[in-house]
Amino acid sequence: MNKIAVLTSGGDSPGMNACVRAVVRYGISQGLKVFGVRRGYAGLIEDDIFAMSERSVGNIIQTGGTILKTARCKEFLTQEGQNKAIENLKKHEIDGLVVIGGDGSMRGAKELISRGIQVACVPGTIDNNLYYTDYTLGFDTAVNTVVNLINNVRDTSMSHDRVSIIETMGAGCGDLALTAGLAAGADVILVPEVKWSIDDVCEKLIRAKKQGKQFSLIVLSEHVCDPNDLAKMIATKTEMDCRAVILGHVQRGGMPSVFDRNLGSRCGAKCVDMLIQGESGAAGMRNGKIIFVPIDDALHGSRKFDADEYILAQRLSF
Repeated sequence: MNKIAVLTSGGDSPGMNACVRAVVRYGISQGLKVFGVRRGYAGLIEDDIFAMSERSVGNIIQTGGTILKTARCKEFLTQEGQNKAIENLKKHEIDGLVVIGGDGSMRGAKELISRGIQVACVPGTIDNNLYYTDYTLGFDTAVNTVVNLINNVRDTSMSHDRVSIIETMGAGCGDLALTAGLAAGADVILVPEVKWSIDDVCEKLIRAKKQGKQFSLIVLSEHVCDPNDLAKMIATKTEMDCRAVILGHVQRGGMPSVFDRNLGSRCGAKCVDMLIQGESGAAGMRNGKIIFVPIDDALHGSRKFDADEYILAQRLSF
């Protein structure tokens, strides 16, 4: 192992820069030459590969986004695209690759691994939907961002005696909505893992209003239902003013938390170590420890939804 490269792929997440920094500096400390790839797999295909030094990653640990840029690359889904990527890695004599991204990025890494390329992955996604790890890189920062945004919505909701529906990201995983909803004191949390009915939601809102509560907050995980349609149904059934707030991409940006900076740094260094040892797979965290698992385990592992946390959130609501 003489040369490695690092790329960020898919949706950006806070902590990616901390991870890139760790791969570069730790790799160099281990005697490796380290290259960066701009715009993820698209950069691999287009040979947008460049040498990096310790100074290339100076003053980035505290920044959100990714200095390497990121993209979603349909061409990499094809055999021809993968061939181009592999040819460029071989042209630069790169022996191993670190991929920082979500499940789609890891599936791309799996294709490279199946074709003899050594790849180590870091789970960079705010959704926390890679179940082999307790936390994905960027989740902690995103939760704090969402809670702050809910606090802002709370002020308006209280001023107007309004029911506010706040939609979070999640990609089919309710962790972001649940964790942020619990911390923000939401009255109702709707996630894909738990069945719910519009009648139950409206009954709770009406009961709370009868007891003197003039506004309510509903935290909704994306893809559970359309937030604007839900607002209309609630307004019709309860005769309350109800509005939807879709947080969107503001959840992804911002200065990474201490937790995400450290998680990115630790996972980046772990990937370098595993590549040196001749291993491919994915780094993550379990019970506070950094782990490294085969790529199939990373993509197909399962974790039960935290029903106890959900029940607690419901019991603490009005």
